[in-house]
Amino acid sequence: MRIAIAGAGNVGRSIAQELIENGHQVMLIERQPKMLRPERVPSAEWVLADACELASLEEANVAGCDVVVAATGDDKVNLVVSLLAKTEFAVPRVVARVNRAENEWLFTEQWGVDVAVSKPRVMAALVEEAVTVGDLVRLMTFRQGEANLVEITLPPTAPYVGQPIHAVPLPRDSALVAILRGKRVLVPSPDDPIEAGDELVFVCTAEVEDEVRAVILGPDSVERTRGSR
Repeated sequence: MRIAIAGAGNVGRSIAQELIENGHQVMLIERQPKMLRPERVPSAEWVLADACELASLEEANVAGCDVVVAATGDDKVNLVVSLLAKTEFAVPRVVARVNRAENEWLFTEQWGVDVAVSKPRVMAALVEEAVTVGDLVRLMTFRQGEANLVEITLPPTAPYVGQPIHAVPLPRDSALVAILRGKRVLVPSPDDPIEAGDELVFVCTAEVEDEVRAVILGPDSVERTRGSR
């Protein structure tokens, strides 16, 4: 993929390096000359420009990008970059960094954001994922499709432990996408059994999260969870 990253600070450079190592073409757009450090990520294309200016984005051919990442330390800038990328250049995928948690509500499809990444939310989700057994943990929200990436670690008492995946009656708008078992990542197939301790990773809409929880953990799990909060 061709990916443009607005903001060449520590976050932007780290993202760029990771994407380049995965075989993608990356362009870093930075408006401050002192932050232009091509030697830090030599395989990236570096552009000195203001990503909030339409002319700059046109000159950088953002319309030819598969993904735009708004990764600056300023939420206002990230929103403007996201909106321009989506509305003016029809970029298929826009990912935006949220710096201040109180601004997270703004990072929606109305501002051109497909995926908003909030460090406090991600850290909280990772903490919950590491210690929570027998509940649903939301890991990430995909804003445009109103879908969530969620995880459930199966306790031994879960109703479908030991049964094949095809026996689990998942609701519409939900899909089991991976099973984490010990150090292994398993691609689910209908005849695979699920085991106690498995981490089940789903993509589902927010509306069916409670249904997924009820199926995987038992009908009383929703009320039990709400009562503990």
